[in-house]
Amino acid sequence: MKKIRRWQRILILSLLSISVFAPLIFLSNRLTSITPVGRREFVEELSNIRFRRSDLRLNAIKQEDGEGLKGPRLILFKDREFNSVVRYNSSDESDGVFQSKDKTIDGNDHKNREEQIIVSQQTTDQYLTDNELANKTDFKPPVSKGENNTKVQPDRATDVKIKEIRDKIIQAKAYLNFAPPGSNSQIVKELRARMRELERAVGEATKDKDLSKGALRRVKPMEAALYKASRVFNNCPAIATKLRAMNYNAEEQVQAQKNQAAYLMRLAARTTPKGLHCLSMRLTSEYFALDPEKRQMPNQQNYNDPNLNHYVVFSDNVLASGVVVNSTISSSKEPEKIVFHVVTDSLNYPAISMWFLLNIQSTATIQILNVDDMDVLPSDYDQLLMKQNSNDPRFISTLNHARFYLPDIFPGLNKLVLFDHDVVVQRDLSRLWSIDMKGKVVGAVETCQEGEPSFHSMSKFINFSDPWVAGKFSPKACTWAFGMNIVDLEEWRRRKLTSTYVKYFNLGTKRPLWKAGSLPIGWLTFYRQTLPLEKRWHVTGLGHESGVKTVEIEQAAVIHYDGIMKPWLDIGIEKYKSYWNIHVPYYHSYLQQCNIHA
Repeated sequence: MKKIRRWQRILILSLLSISVFAPLIFLSNRLTSITPVGRREFVEELSNIRFRRSDLRLNAIKQEDGEGLKGPRLILFKDREFNSVVRYNSSDESDGVFQSKDKTIDGNDHKNREEQIIVSQQTTDQYLTDNELANKTDFKPPVSKGENNTKVQPDRATDVKIKEIRDKIIQAKAYLNFAPPGSNSQIVKELRARMRELERAVGEATKDKDLSKGALRRVKPMEAALYKASRVFNNCPAIATKLRAMNYNAEEQVQAQKNQAAYLMRLAARTTPKGLHCLSMRLTSEYFALDPEKRQMPNQQNYNDPNLNHYVVFSDNVLASGVVVNSTISSSKEPEKIVFHVVTDSLNYPAISMWFLLNIQSTATIQILNVDDMDVLPSDYDQLLMKQNSNDPRFISTLNHARFYLPDIFPGLNKLVLFDHDVVVQRDLSRLWSIDMKGKVVGAVETCQEGEPSFHSMSKFINFSDPWVAGKFSPKACTWAFGMNIVDLEEWRRRKLTSTYVKYFNLGTKRPLWKAGSLPIGWLTFYRQTLPLEKRWHVTGLGHESGVKTVEIEQAAVIHYDGIMKPWLDIGIEKYKSYWNIHVPYYHSYLQQCNIHA
C-alpha cells in the first residue's frame, strides 16, 4: 500500500509540474517566434490591450485630430472573408453586431476565422488596403474626354508605388487609433516613427518617378511594423469598421471641400475685379470732364443703314465689350462696312463711351446705347425680373433679357448678328450675311449632341412636369447656343415673337417653368424658329472644363467663354486666356495704372 501511495504522489506532483512549466515554455517560444522587440515589451503590449465588444462602436473611435468619425449609413458591402453580403448602420455598430443577409452575427464570432486569415497571409503585401476594405474594388481615376485607354493606362501604372505607400500610412494610422490612450509602448513608437519617415519621404509626390531611393527603402521597415501590429491588434471586424469609417469621413470632407470651392467660384464669377472697377471709375471721371460736343461718336449717319453689316453686344464690362468690338473689326476684310452697337446700362454708359472715344476705330462705326433710356422695355420690367428668385445677378440683369426686344431697339434694321460679351471673333464674318435663313428667325450652332463640350438638353433647364410645357414643347427638341447668332428681324416682327417672349416670361413668374436665366426662355420663344449653323462658326466651352480641342478653337470663327471662368477673372482657364488677351491693350496707361495685366 505504501508503494501505491508513493507512486500516486509522484504522479500527482508530475502532473502539477507539467501544468506549471508547460505554459512558461510555450510562452517563451511564442515570444521568440513572433517578434524580436523583446519579451518585456510584448508582455506590456498584451497587458495594455483590451478587446471588448465596444471596440466596434464608431462613436468611441477618435480621428487623428481627436474628433469623432461618422460611420456610413445603410451601405451594402461584400466581405470576401465571410462570403456574405452585410448591411450595417449606426445602430448596428453601436451594439457591436453586424446584420447579415441570412442571420445576425456577433462581431466577436468572426474572431477565429479572421485570425486564420491573418496567419495564412505570409507578407504584408497580402493585407487588404484601406480602399479594398472600404469598397472591395480598385480605384480607377476618371478618364477625361478625348483620351483613349492606351494613353491613360501608362499614367495609372506610374503611381502604383505612391498608392501603396499612402495605403500603408493609412493602415498605420488605423492601428494607432486602437492603442490605449497615452500608450507609449514599443509597437506604438515604431509605427509612429515609420509613419513619419514615409510621410517625409513621399511628401507631395504624385508619380513613382518623383520618389527617391530612400523612400523605397523605408517601405520594408513599415511593412515589418505593420505585420507586428497586425499580430497585436488582431480584432479584424473592428479594424475593418475603423477603415470604413475613415474612408467615409474622408469622402465627406472631400465633398464639403468641393461644395465650398464651387460656392467660392460662383462668388468670384459675380464679383467685379478690383482692376476693372478702377478702370471704370477712371473712364467715368474722364467722360464727365469732357465737353458735351466731344462725347459724340463719329459716323452717326451709319447707325440705321440696312446696307451695312450690323453687330450688337449687350455688356456692362468695359474690357469685355472692347475685346468683342476690337476682335470683330481686326478680323474683318471690310471693316468700313461694320456698324457695332454696344448696349449697356446707365451705370456703365460713361465708362464704355469713354473707352471707345479713346480707342476709336476710324474705319468702323460704333454706337453706344443706354438701355435705361429706351422706351421699349416695360416700366415694371425690373420688378418682373426679381420674381425669378435667383441669387445670381447675371440671370436677373436687364441686359440679359433686353435682347428679346431687338426689333424694337433697332426698328430700322432688317438683320444683325448678336454677340455675348464673352466671345472673341477670329475670322471674317461677312459670309453670315449671305446665309439663306429659310424662313427661320435665328441662326445658331446646336448643342444637343451628346458628348459635345457644351451639350445641353431641354429637360435639364425646363420643367416638363408642368402640363402646359409638356403639351406645347418636346423634351427631345434640339437646343442651341446663345453667344453668336444671326437674327432676321423682319421675320421676328412678322411672327410677333417679342409678344411670345412676354407671354412666356409672365407665366414663368407665376410658377416654376424653367431655371433662371435667358437661355431656357430663348429656346421656348424661338422653338422651331432656329436655323442650324455649321459648328465652326461658333465654338463654346472655354469658360469651363469642357475638354474642347485646341484644333477646334483655332479653326472657329467665334469662340465663346460660356461658363463662370471668364477670361478677365483670376479663375479663368489659363490655356484659353491667350485667345482673349491678344485683343486687350495692356500697354494702355489706364490699364497699367489699374494694375490690369495678362
